[in-house]
Amino acid sequence: MSHQKPAPRPATFSPDEQFDPKPMLDLIAGIQSELDRLRSLVEQATPRFDPANPYNKTADGKLSEEGVECCYRMFDDGASRYSVSRAMKISFAAATHRFNAWRKAGGEKRTRTLLG
Repeated sequence: MSHQKPAPRPATFSPDEQFDPKPMLDLIAGIQSELDRLRSLVEQATPRFDPANPYNKTADGKLSEEGVECCYRMFDDGASRYSVSRAMKISFAAATHRFNAWRKAGGEKRTRTLLG
């Protein structure tokens, strides 16, 4: 013989009773504010791309896939070829080459790759 408790019945309201949504809406608002707070903590911890990151270059000094994406993201943000060359420590000619490749890939409308 099993001694299982019956499942709880859902709350029902008689036609005379009024459902007050305020406590439920207050609870949802509290949960949402806590989620927003947690989201802001996580977003602050997410580092933006770093042009000086050593992983942006391979052992022979060329840009790695991450370095190329970092370059492209700087162009996405409106950086000039000169500022990209200075920040990435690459030649102006290399920055120009990457700028032309960025435009050919669709510029700001290109599909971004993940960094990290």
